[in-house]
Amino acid sequence: MSYKAAIFDMDGLLLDTERVCMDIFKTACEVQDLPFIEPLYRSIIGCNAAGVEAGFRKGYGDDYPRVHAEWRKRYNAVVLHEAIPVKDGVVALLEWLQAKGVALAVATSTQRDVAEVKLRLAGLDQYFDNITTGCEVAQGKPHPEIYWLAAERLGIDPAQCLAFEDSNNGIRAAVAAGMIAYQIPDLVEPCEEVLALGHRIEPSLATVLEQLRQA
Repeated sequence: MSYKAAIFDMDGLLLDTERVCMDIFKTACEVQDLPFIEPLYRSIIGCNAAGVEAGFRKGYGDDYPRVHAEWRKRYNAVVLHEAIPVKDGVVALLEWLQAKGVALAVATSTQRDVAEVKLRLAGLDQYFDNITTGCEVAQGKPHPEIYWLAAERLGIDPAQCLAFEDSNNGIRAAVAAGMIAYQIPDLVEPCEEVLALGHRIEPSLATVLEQLRQA
């Protein structure tokens, strides 16, 4: 395996955010007297703001603006002020890659100001050479544009980049970008279509580190 860079998704991969986010959305639905449509929610995991809105408008229609406002208010009250727990194996993998001289970047669908706060509060911002966010691309995940832009900013060919994702939307983007892709599932297990992509699937970044060390 030949690689010069490693590009990471953030929510559900570096940070244990997805459960927090889903629980807050459920609460927002209850407060606004709306149903929580779980399959719909899981389908938008990994999408940027435009993708999230498009998905939710299919299920909530004209009610979407008020549930979104409630969700965003409650979500920001948590993630902009409290450190989200870091997932298993994250720090050890980042430090090992950094020691090997591998360039590190984040490619997250989250908007930049929120992503920067999350990483800083979690103590992870120090590891990354750049952050590329969903608001900086025309097409969000599962389109590969965000991964291409992250690689371009590092000055490294996508084929020489490791990519790490938890969601099906994210891993589709990483594979389509031509990267060496790893999926570490969080709230969503790989569907049959995603399994057919032939990428690597591991239970945690700790097991990824073991494999890279052996290689």
